Amino acid sequence: MVEIEISPTHLIIHVAGADKILAFKSQLTVPLAHVVKAEADPTPALRYWKGWRLPGTSVPGVLTAGSFYQHGEWTFWDVRDPEKTIVVHLAHEHYKALVVEVDDPQRTTQSINAVVATAR
Repeated sequence: MVEIEISPTHLIIHVAGADKILAFKSQLTVPLAHVVKAEADPTPALRYWKGWRLPGTSVPGVLTAGSFYQHGEWTFWDVRDPEKTIVVHLAHEHYKALVVEVDDPQRTTQSINAVVATAR
């Protein structure tokens, strides 16, 4: 699971607990100008194959964490419970998307989208 922090200029993803080790990252910082949108969507997390993990951890049905490469694009993952998954779509970044688990997907995506809309 991750904790989301929204500063006036950046979206900051804090990877929590042991997931820091499994994902090989403790934090990701993205300029708000590069955030396209956020959506609550369990669909990607329910798929069996997430891509080539480089580096990352994948235990199907249990955990997906780290950097994954699929269809010519990089995605960062940190998901245990697919029902709490959000997808943050990015532009002009190494990762095309951040697929992460949060406590309240609806509230989190609304907060991100509201800040992104006002930042533009």
